[in-house]
Amino acid sequence: MKTKIVPGPVSAAAGDALIVPALEDKAPVLGAACDETLARIFASGEFKGKAQEVALIHAPAGLAAARLILAGCGKTPDLRRAFGAAARFARQRKFSDLAAWLPADLAGAEHVEAATEGVLLGDYEPDFRKSEPVSRLVSFSLSVAGDPADAEAAFARAVVLGEAQNFARDLGNEPSNVMNPTELANRARLMANQTGLEIEIIDEDRLRQLGMRSLLGVAQGSAEPPLLIIVRYLPPTENTPKDHLGLVGKAVTFDSGGISIKPADGMEKMKYDMCGGAAVLGAMQAIAALKPPVAVTAFVPAVENMVSGQAQRPGDIVKTLSGKTVEVLNTDAEGRLILNDTITYARQLGCTHLVDAATLTGSVVVALGHVYTGGYTNDPVLFDRLQAAARRQGEKIWQMPCEEEYKDALKSAFADMANIGTRWGGSITAAWFLREFADPTPWVHLDVAGTAWLDEAKAWMAKGPTGAMVRTFAELAASWR
Repeated sequence: MKTKIVPGPVSAAAGDALIVPALEDKAPVLGAACDETLARIFASGEFKGKAQEVALIHAPAGLAAARLILAGCGKTPDLRRAFGAAARFARQRKFSDLAAWLPADLAGAEHVEAATEGVLLGDYEPDFRKSEPVSRLVSFSLSVAGDPADAEAAFARAVVLGEAQNFARDLGNEPSNVMNPTELANRARLMANQTGLEIEIIDEDRLRQLGMRSLLGVAQGSAEPPLLIIVRYLPPTENTPKDHLGLVGKAVTFDSGGISIKPADGMEKMKYDMCGGAAVLGAMQAIAALKPPVAVTAFVPAVENMVSGQAQRPGDIVKTLSGKTVEVLNTDAEGRLILNDTITYARQLGCTHLVDAATLTGSVVVALGHVYTGGYTNDPVLFDRLQAAARRQGEKIWQMPCEEEYKDALKSAFADMANIGTRWGGSITAAWFLREFADPTPWVHLDVAGTAWLDEAKAWMAKGPTGAMVRTFAELAASWR
């Protein structure tokens, strides 16, 4: 999609349709020629400006655009969702040239960014494997009341973040017969080469030499070789913090559960078990453009978890890169087995702060549903920084406990620890498993099992992968001081 910010009043904004935000029970003021029409629409109750409500007006008087789309924002404006809903409305009607305008009270940088991201994210559909996919928008332009120069930086940043999130969604949307570990590495390499990032792919032989037996144990049932994808960003100046941020993303490109096999119902969704890794790669694409002041390295362990005569068995004991041994009680608790070796390796390479994202447990969905990502930490300062970044980007993280009492559930009579605890507090004991390998490095674990995928389309976003945490990770790096 071609994107641009353009000068001029709302009357000059041209396109197949013009999006204008509308607060609840408050008609927007666009000029005498069409204000009477807007007032009548609100007075009739046909359109109230409620959140994600959309109204279409043909040939609006006094406006250059062929149509006017009113984007309901609710009482407290959420422009990201409002403009996402408007963009999806426009896409479904096959409009190709979309414009938007923001009034003076909604022309600040945060509103410009939210509105622009909303359009880019709302325009996305997971139908590119269909023989006749619905066409996407060709162009999008934004006008703001006042000087457009004040909005240019926010607009450019929003385009970077929206495109990076959609890149992550593309990765998560691919079927597993396409998106295996090798293909994920190829896509990561292409992204890195296009953005000027350094990339290293550690193959199976090197993983074995390094001693990542926990990661290798998960992959041994699959014909697809495991890989560890490492993408590096170095800040452009010498006056940078000594900190080194490590982003770790789980990438199980298909999860059958292994010998502890999953039920058939819904197993097709398990292509999404690499969405943590996709989010990390999407964030790196954005970080390359935003050029934050801190060094950032992404680590993406990529495997398939399959059933075969070579597959890992319940009761197997593996020695991790850290030297600790793990009794594998359930082969479907595989994410933590690839992440522990990766976290250890990230620490060995000098990362001073770690954040991981993983579709790790169904338990977090039981606790938080599909609204909040579960957050777990050993360092309140790092968590607060991440939480602040998430709030600025409109993403929701709920801090869950990660206290010493939960650690006892991972005791094993035969190894240093087991890979699962009881059914109670399952997302917390999974986080504690990872904490065993992260301590004492400041670390946050994000369980995105409930937020990385939409089972049904929303007004503002399509069914399928969401790209959750891409913007938060990029914001965390960009705001690092």
